[in-house]
Amino acid sequence: NTTTPITLSVDTYDALGNRIPLTVEIAPGANPDEWQVTATLGGATATATFTTGGTGVFPNPATVTVGGVDVDLSALTAYAGEKTVKVEDQNGSPAGTLQAYTIGPDGSVVGVFSNGQRQVLAQIALANFTNPEGLEKVGDSTYRPTLNSGLPQIGVPGTAGLGSLQSHTLEMSNVDLAAEFTNLVIAQRGFQANSRVITTSDELLHDLVNLKR
Repeated sequence: NTTTPITLSVDTYDALGNRIPLTVEIAPGANPDEWQVTATLGGATATATFTTGGTGVFPNPATVTVGGVDVDLSALTAYAGEKTVKVEDQNGSPAGTLQAYTIGPDGSVVGVFSNGQRQVLAQIALANFTNPEGLEKVGDSTYRPTLNSGLPQIGVPGTAGLGSLQSHTLEMSNVDLAAEFTNLVIAQRGFQANSRVITTSDELLHDLVNLKR
């Protein structure tokens, strides 16, 4: 349409996650094949005029800069017929808070945020030794290198002969045997108590049947 402006609106986000609406209006210019573009971002406005030169395609580059943001229109066409301008992809997001995290096989600690974003926060490294048997045990599943063990060879899990990490898994060396045995006894006592309740209930039913007889 050579008379009706086309308006496109999309939400943008600054470095702090604040939402700033961006509006782009494309209107026919004073001359044939001429288009006037007005971009508004927050309180800033910028205007530029482009011509397709009879090709029906916006020039490259065709950029409007508003509020420090470059709006690239070089992919637009102005052929005859019904046309629609829409946002195909929007990769911004509002500010979010850390809700959970996961650990990958390569040691990547990935944070899961309330806005749906996932981001690598850190990476866990592994160390290998020429002679692991030469490490000195200092307690609480902690060891330190010695001349016999050699210097640590630190690297990314899954590379250079290092193993990968497995999350949500408890190693035998990290298990508190006393606590686990206590939990086992508690579970056993609970099972025995439930068994006695079932036995008592069965005896009561048996007595009721005998009373009827």
